[in-house]
Amino acid sequence: MSKITIQNIKELVGISQSGILLKKGAEMNQLSTIKNAFVIIENGLIESFGEMTDLTTIENDNSTVIDAKNKLVFPSWCDSHTHLVFAAPRDEEFVDRINGLTYEEIALKGGGILNSAEKLQETSEDDLYDSAMIRIREIIKLGTGAVEIKSGYGLTVEAELKMLRVIKRLKQNSPLTIKANFLGAHAIPKEYKADRNKYIELIINEIIPLIKSEGLAEYIDVFCETNYYTPEETDRILKAGIAIGLTPKIHVNQFTTIGGIQTGINNNALSVDHLEVVNKEDIEALKKSETMPTLLPSCSFFLGIPYAPAKELIDNNLPIALASDYNPGSTPSGNMNFVVSLACIKMKLTPEQAINAATINSAYAMGVSEKLGSIEIGKKANLFITKEINSYAFLPYSFGSNLIETVILNGEVQ
Repeated sequence: MSKITIQNIKELVGISQSGILLKKGAEMNQLSTIKNAFVIIENGLIESFGEMTDLTTIENDNSTVIDAKNKLVFPSWCDSHTHLVFAAPRDEEFVDRINGLTYEEIALKGGGILNSAEKLQETSEDDLYDSAMIRIREIIKLGTGAVEIKSGYGLTVEAELKMLRVIKRLKQNSPLTIKANFLGAHAIPKEYKADRNKYIELIINEIIPLIKSEGLAEYIDVFCETNYYTPEETDRILKAGIAIGLTPKIHVNQFTTIGGIQTGINNNALSVDHLEVVNKEDIEALKKSETMPTLLPSCSFFLGIPYAPAKELIDNNLPIALASDYNPGSTPSGNMNFVVSLACIKMKLTPEQAINAATINSAYAMGVSEKLGSIEIGKKANLFITKEINSYAFLPYSFGSNLIETVILNGEVQ
């Protein structure tokens, strides 16, 4: 593995002190940088960094030297919430929404998650893998260095395991850091509408033991929402996952607040995701927990639903993470640059807050902030170098342009 020196960096963004795993409240306003900087990468890790005046002579030891004059260097984005393994897009539902149908109305007429599940059940593992790898390569070019991928478009034993096996193959064959999340409780399959408990028992008694035996996931997830899973059902499923060593993360408060945040917190969920609708009780519960509120602004953008109250959460001394929610129905994009732009434009986050939320805090939300999410000696060298830009604020400002020129993952230029 070659040694890389990036020199003459206009500004090195996202420097962190050792041991900082997240930022919350006022800490999110602080984005440490060094101007006229260098970074040295060796054996896939960040070996050192600092001001150019402190860079000693680069010896000719097979090092690769990258000149980043007038360019910025960022830690790679960490995308802690995606569904990027799917069989087909849902552009017909896009047209339905233009014509006035809501997300819930589309689901009730057979669209939504059940539509994706039907298509996925008919698609081979190899075809799912090939299409997902195309999306993986796309998000790498857009600066993402770590991604969590959920199942949940299978909704049968065979199809859920098929999705998780695809994610396992992606882990093995992609330079991205990938985490697998079992989301069998994404919707109630049509054949179980009259006996939803039977499907929940299938998840608990059949699928979860198979996940353990094959080592197919790190996380377990539930869509805790009106017309999907109740807090009581969510609690049962999370506890079954916890019993085999899975870490809970849940979808919650996308459309209504029904006590799901508290259910997640009571099960020590690593993150609670969506939060477009929150009340005072939800915020107070989060303040007493170590659970990361994860917000998905491009979902709000695409569906035309409210944006999560990011500023209110930060003002209550909470951390927030940002993720893409990349999926075929409500967010057909894994562009984390656009997510950061939306957080600034629509949620009124400062660039500092948004960048922290999409790096160190989103790394925490997928359990990797000890190794990723900031510029720190010993962390994995997942970085990107921008084109020539004015400042780090220019990245969210210029929301329609890809400003990333060079991507480095695991210490290797991609």
